[in-house]
Amino acid sequence: MMTRDPMLSLPVIDMTPLFGDDDKARQQVARAIDTACRKVGFFYVVGHAIPSQCLTDLEAESRAFFALPLTEKMQVAMARGGAAWRGYFPVGNELTSGKPDNKEGLYFGSDLPNDHPRVRGGWPLHGANLWPSKPAGLRNAVETYMTATTRAGQALLEGISLSLGLDRYYFLNTYTANPTVLFRVFHYPAEMPESWRESWGAGAHCDYGLLTLLAQDRYGGLEVKTPNGWIQAPPIEGALVCNIGDMLERLTGGTYRSTLHRVMNRSGHDRLSFPLFLDPDFAAEIVPLPRLARDHIDAPRWDGEDPHIFSGRYGDYLLSKVAKVFPTLGADHLEHGTTVSPEHQNKDFQPQ
Repeated sequence: MMTRDPMLSLPVIDMTPLFGDDDKARQQVARAIDTACRKVGFFYVVGHAIPSQCLTDLEAESRAFFALPLTEKMQVAMARGGAAWRGYFPVGNELTSGKPDNKEGLYFGSDLPNDHPRVRGGWPLHGANLWPSKPAGLRNAVETYMTATTRAGQALLEGISLSLGLDRYYFLNTYTANPTVLFRVFHYPAEMPESWRESWGAGAHCDYGLLTLLAQDRYGGLEVKTPNGWIQAPPIEGALVCNIGDMLERLTGGTYRSTLHRVMNRSGHDRLSFPLFLDPDFAAEIVPLPRLARDHIDAPRWDGEDPHIFSGRYGDYLLSKVAKVFPTLGADHLEHGTTVSPEHQNKDFQPQ
């Protein structure tokens, strides 16, 4: 079920049937997903069942947080989150393509108590979120949105399973029964010093997981690299932007490709965006789908890296990536945890 607005270059897919019992309708959605993933790796989704009030509340609470003085925002600085990799970072502290980004943000993830086995075991990227005291409604807004969007992402992965000719629950049974869920709230300021005005809000990059679901405010700024060059991916009311990451490219042997994208806030307004990354279990063994295993080596891609050569646990791969985004934090908190050690591995996890 794919529609195309003549003013847009990315497909719009109504994923409503993925929540229902009509097999024929689900297969239509799967075919639309297959076309989008093969052609560009980016598409919009509507019918995701995330209440509009959910995003309205999240935007309002997020704007209130970023309007606070820097000293108050730094009360939940990422340095206080330790190896859980949570909290606030100021403008210029995140490096997307090796250069400081013109944005500030908040990092969240699955909120785990200190007595959770993985937290007790010292697993990096596992732990409690850092919640600011103000605004008071931010925590509820974030948790409500994360729950609804994770549900939408799991349904979308069912559609991707079907698009690849797999059982509807392939990804759920194999990789995402206990997914790695990472959520970001990004603020791209309207006013910046002259030296920052030509800086990218987020430099050109590919995401490194399975699936990204992005909500944007009305100001836009996302750009996507297509076979025909860079295009705008403007906000559509009620729609999320979805894109596949390097791990889905890896699992599909390159049948589906992760796509380069970037952000520049040219709107003259403070811009917010809300990406949720739905990725494999931290302990999952990354094994390509057998019938899609790659039998050739492509030319090096834009960054000189090849996601297809990785083998091992998803957590090891993820740690190798996130330490490049915040080098100082990586050195301080993740150096000791660059592998999922045998005693920390989930003994019950078995790839299908």
